[in-house]
Amino acid sequence: MKGVQFLVAFVVLAIASSLVSASDPSPLQDFCVAIDDYKSGVFVNGKFCKDPKLVAPNDLFYSGLNIPQNTSNPEGTLYVGFVTSNPDNKLFTKVLNKGDVFVFPIGLIHYQFNIGKANAVAFAGLSSQNPGVITIANAVFGSDPPINPDVLARPFQLDQNVVKSL
Repeated sequence: MKGVQFLVAFVVLAIASSLVSASDPSPLQDFCVAIDDYKSGVFVNGKFCKDPKLVAPNDLFYSGLNIPQNTSNPEGTLYVGFVTSNPDNKLFTKVLNKGDVFVFPIGLIHYQFNIGKANAVAFAGLSSQNPGVITIANAVFGSDPPINPDVLARPFQLDQNVVKSL
C-alpha cells in the first residue's frame, strides 16, 4: 500500500512540475535576417531568412537611434563584432557611433571595444537558432577574417605578435 501511495505522489509531483516548467524553443541556426522575398530565402521556424552565407554586417546594423538626441549621454565609438559557430568561424564587425545599433546573436563569441576618447554605452540584442558548439579558441584566433590583434592583445595580456601567430 505504501508503494502505491509513493507511486501516486511521485506521478502527481512529476505532472505538477511539468506544468510549471517553461523555456524558449531551441534555436535552429545562429541568426535569421528576415527577408520579404520567399523565393530567395531559407524557411526557418515560420520565417523567411536570408541565406546565412549571404549575410553581411550591414544586415545587422542600424544608424539613427540618436534622433532625437540626448546630449547628456557620453559619445564613445565602439568597434564591435561576433564570430559565427564552427566550422565557418565567420567574423562580423562594425564601428558604431552615437545612435548606431548592432545585434549580437545569442551564444556566439562577441566583443565590444571602445576605440573612442570618451565612455560609451552599448545595447545588445540577442537571438539564435543554432545550439551548436562554439570552440572559443577557434572562433577567437581562427575567425575569417581575423579579429584585429589590437582587440585581442589587451584582454589576453599578450604582445600583438603573439596574437598574430596564434
